[in-house]
Amino acid sequence: MSKPYIGGCACGAIRYEIAGEPVFMNHCQCRDCQQRSGSGHGSYLTFTGRKGVTVRGKASHWDLAGDSGTIKTHAFCPTCGTPVYLTFAAMPDLFTVTAASLDDPGRFKPQAVTYGVRGRAWDHLDPAVPKFDRMPPR
Repeated sequence: MSKPYIGGCACGAIRYEIAGEPVFMNHCQCRDCQQRSGSGHGSYLTFTGRKGVTVRGKASHWDLAGDSGTIKTHAFCPTCGTPVYLTFAAMPDLFTVTAASLDDPGRFKPQAVTYGVRGRAWDHLDPAVPKFDRMPPR
């Protein structure tokens, strides 16, 4: 069994622990992620199997329709404002955390850049990481 992924918000009001390994790790350059992160992209780890996820603390939520029209729910700390995790109405088994919310952010190893078509010239990401205009094919 692998070491759990543990993290939370900047002030500690929200904490999570996830058993298992992520199924996808990515940088996303969509406009929503740019605005939420205050930079050129957001960085995420996505897990399956919500039974392996424990969240302590109460997050505030904000729903947004993605490009496909399905709703994604952003969870953030109401005290410090840190974006912590995302869930998806159309894929309830997925749980996605922001890489910066990990206690050990060095565990994040991006596999892809998504929505590269919306990337900013000043947002320099590792050119060795595959880049997709939108989401990569399954």
